[in-house]
Amino acid sequence: MTVTLTEGSPAPDFTLPTDGGETVSLASLKGKPAVVYFYPKDDTSGCTKEAISFSCLKADFDAIGVPVIGISPDSVKSHEKFRSKYELGITLAADEEKSAIEAFGVWVEKSMYGKAYMGVDRSTFLIDAEGRIAKAWRKVKVPGHAEEVLAAAKAIA
Repeated sequence: MTVTLTEGSPAPDFTLPTDGGETVSLASLKGKPAVVYFYPKDDTSGCTKEAISFSCLKADFDAIGVPVIGISPDSVKSHEKFRSKYELGITLAADEEKSAIEAFGVWVEKSMYGKAYMGVDRSTFLIDAEGRIAKAWRKVKVPGHAEEVLAAAKAIA
């Protein structure tokens, strides 16, 4: 069963390991807005562009007090290599069990070359200070996306 979160829905809490040896949880961010984005795989073309875009705007997100967390099913070790290779400034959380990925309804059937498979639907959620989804972007196209998310975050920060 696929979960469909809509704007105004409570965001599912999660606690996941990050590439810095820490953990990140949505509950620990309550009281301030946050951006949580889900991406399919470290060090692939679209995912790299997206992570670099968010990293380039990190100072702008920091200025309004909005953390950006990228989540994929990759391991902490994979995230560490990815961060190091591209000098990423954002938090990357490993969801190898796909608990947050499934809770946010972004683990979906995809198709490539006529073959169906399960994968992460590139999606971003702007979560408000009360822990509700303020805005959701699904099937994200990377160019200009981080800027659009920043503009929306500024409106609620």
